[in-house]
Amino acid sequence: MELHLKTIGILLILLSIIHVGFPKYFKWKEELKLLSIMNRQMMYIHSFFIALTVLLMGILCITSASELINTTFGRKISLGLCLFWTTRLFIQFFGYSSKNWKGKSFETSIHFVFTLFWSYLSITFLWVFLDKSF
Repeated sequence: MELHLKTIGILLILLSIIHVGFPKYFKWKEELKLLSIMNRQMMYIHSFFIALTVLLMGILCITSASELINTTFGRKISLGLCLFWTTRLFIQFFGYSSKNWKGKSFETSIHFVFTLFWSYLSITFLWVFLDKSF
């Protein structure tokens, strides 16, 4: 189980780093011109804090895998992380329009990969929570 958590940690750190390229990849400079300065800044600032949160989750998984598995507090944190990533999994299907990826090979691949990734995170954290809870 520790190997899964450390793997998740590495993947979450990589995901946080990928956020650096979002403004350029999604062409925010052009796309967000019509927004007010407040809404434009919120996009950048919220993306920064999402990346920071994901980074810190990754660091937690790498540095505290044993504590997440072997302590009551760690399992409670794992339950919270399970709920967080399960919510993200549902958003993958119900928050984003399928028009964003259907019929587009790259976008469909990314949709599929992240569906698997959110599922892996959700199941692993649930497994950590349930393993010694009963």
